[in-house]
Amino acid sequence: MSTTQTPTRLVIGTRGSPLALAQAGMVRDLLAAAHPGLAPVLTVIKTSGDRFLDRPLAEIGGKGLFTKEIEEEMLAGRVDIAVHSMKDVATVLPPGLIIPCILPREEPWDVLLSRDPQVREIKDLPDGAVVGTASLRRRAQVLARRPDVRVVLLRGNVGTRMAKLDAGEMDATFLALAGLRRLGLADAAFNVLGEEEMLPAVAQGAIGIECRAGDAATQCLLAPLNHEETATAIAAERALLAALEGSCRMPIAALARLDGDGDLALHARVVAPDGSPSFETRLTGPEDEAERIGRDAGADLRDQAGPAFFAALGDA
Repeated sequence: MSTTQTPTRLVIGTRGSPLALAQAGMVRDLLAAAHPGLAPVLTVIKTSGDRFLDRPLAEIGGKGLFTKEIEEEMLAGRVDIAVHSMKDVATVLPPGLIIPCILPREEPWDVLLSRDPQVREIKDLPDGAVVGTASLRRRAQVLARRPDVRVVLLRGNVGTRMAKLDAGEMDATFLALAGLRRLGLADAAFNVLGEEEMLPAVAQGAIGIECRAGDAATQCLLAPLNHEETATAIAAERALLAALEGSCRMPIAALARLDGDGDLALHARVVAPDGSPSFETRLTGPEDEAERIGRDAGADLRDQAGPAFFAALGDA
């Protein structure tokens, strides 16, 4: 694609899950509305993260497995942009790729889904309940509150996980409120967990758009869609993740929020996979220092937990 003239066609790479398609469709419609005459099209690319559903991500290569094949298509010039759930994006992008655009963030909270309608919070789970999740962050935080529950691996798209819950394979599971809303399943989101009970994943609820670093024309097309407030919050959270060298082996949770008066507050937590010990920090500072705040929060958590804690997580 030429970087000197406005393109009339744009190829959007996406995973094929219902949620990924819904999010890519949102981006397609936003681009078409912002640029009359542009014809964005979707192309579905199956990623390694979609192929291997019988093991935790940490065992097969980490969160980058949801983006690797799409990024390869972009670098080869067959795809112009990729639409990602930012919580699935590795802290270091492949050389030649950037994320210049982040859409307004949906609410970042987790939702507790249970077969028992009386279960509204983690404390309400029955003794020895079976909880399904593939997220080490969710596993660690639920065990921190309820060490008696049994956590089992549950991967797959939103519909698959809800079906397994309905089939009785577990007593409860967790899903992101943002995903439920984007799929039109907001009616299932009546047990929304607050940040003290279940602090969200880094960048949960945010959608990022990735493109080639040298593709100025595409970056111009994306510019009207970028939401600066969300981008600033995500920058702080991802700087924390980078400072902790976070991966799918590390239960890290964080949420940054802007107060509208120029300040940013970051709440971050790191938890051992079995729920104990747990460390957290809260830092506030100028929003134009978002990345510095994230790095400082990471340093604080490292100081609190000590090197042995993080070494154990890396070997887990």
